[in-house]
Amino acid sequence: MKKKIAILGSTGSIGKNLIKIIEKNSSEFNLILLTTYKNYQEILRQANKLKVKNIIIIDNKSYQVAIRKNNNKKLKIFNSFNHFDKIFKSKIDYTMSAIIGLDGLSPTLNIIKHTKIIAIANKESIICGWNLLAKELKKYKTKFIPVDSEHFSIWFATNDNIKNIDKIVLTASGGPFFKLPLNKFKNINISDALKHPNWKMGKKISIDSATMMNKVFEIIEAKKIFNISYNNLSILIHPSSYVHALIKFSNGMIKIIAHETDMKIPIFNTLYNDNTNNINTNNIDIKKLNSLELENINKNKYPSVKILKNLPEKNSLFETILVSANDEFVKLFLEKKIKFTDISKKLISFLKIKEFTKYKTISPKNINEIIKLNNYVRIKINSKGI
Repeated sequence: MKKKIAILGSTGSIGKNLIKIIEKNSSEFNLILLTTYKNYQEILRQANKLKVKNIIIIDNKSYQVAIRKNNNKKLKIFNSFNHFDKIFKSKIDYTMSAIIGLDGLSPTLNIIKHTKIIAIANKESIICGWNLLAKELKKYKTKFIPVDSEHFSIWFATNDNIKNIDKIVLTASGGPFFKLPLNKFKNINISDALKHPNWKMGKKISIDSATMMNKVFEIIEAKKIFNISYNNLSILIHPSSYVHALIKFSNGMIKIIAHETDMKIPIFNTLYNDNTNNINTNNIDIKKLNSLELENINKNKYPSVKILKNLPEKNSLFETILVSANDEFVKLFLEKKIKFTDISKKLISFLKIKEFTKYKTISPKNINEIIKLNNYVRIKINSKGI
């Protein structure tokens, strides 16, 4: 029996990696749905090659072009995520949620009832709407698997049993400026900030890695996914990114989880989560294991890490403010309107505004609250020139 699969965000890097894995084992899978924002050329290619019967293209202009160019009479093309009930006649086996940003939260929430397993690569969904996701996962008895290499490593190492975890350490490469003296940070330009030493990523996440904000987000994800206090979570610099997480258990045992810097490994293992297949990888890198170079973070270089001390333990709307504000300040940097060092500086100042600190005690009741606050924060930053 072929596994029925859906990919939300099939034309992004995570989606493309998953498609490559499926192409090598196409006889095992039946792709029910692919989605994209506007990359109609790539999604049509994917659909025709893998005989997909349903695709969703959100951007209306791209959707109209795809309708005109589509020669496949068996392919149904939709323009919104409101058609899941038409597409899924029964629960499918696996869904990958890989849409970037808060745009991914609504379809992720809505597809949970249609799938037995959901692998989530969308940071924003977990950070801003975890309590909403958890409620749906429990209601529909859907299995959740995290896709980020750090969180997948923890999930894999604990066999999804998180009761006896004492401490979790996530590793960070230090980004492109790990060895750069602090007095030279004021001269950092966009091209330098985009040069991640170990991973090939998009502009936004590359900047977040350079400021260490991406690791702050990953700590928040770990806190929510594994239900562990911020006091028991920490970050260590590890330049080679070979080790992804360290777990200390209450019985004194420590697990170190390592794998190559290749996202195909966690993606492959979310798909074959029952260990029924093998993936070709390199041998254990002894040289890297012998020189882990683990060290504490220099908070003067990466002031964004200080934000973790002021985050609430319970799920709140404050996380939405954090995500939305950071997005806007990164955007301003990429538009050359602020300096690299201003990203963290302005973000920390923004989070101290009394108008927003009250949200630390308010838990999101529905997705509309998150979307409304997200929009308000972005308007506030752009209208005030903060």
